[in-house]
Amino acid sequence: MTQAESGQVTGTKDKDYDIIWFVEACLSNALRLDTYIADAERDGDSELADFFRRAQGESRKGAEQGKALLAQRLSR
Repeated sequence: MTQAESGQVTGTKDKDYDIIWFVEACLSNALRLDTYIADAERDGDSELADFFRRAQGESRKGAEQGKALLAQRLSR
């Protein structure tokens, strides 16, 4: 098991990196969900497509909240 990075290697504190990772994960998920929405629509499953759209909206929301929090913390 590797030791947690605490800023010595990357120059970025763990908690800041964690927010950056979270935002990237949310945005990647939002992009991936586009594929899932298209798959559901192609199969005529509007219930599933709507479910994925809601999930995509939550991923976008998480990314926006994470970006705002990161900006606030970095400006201190």
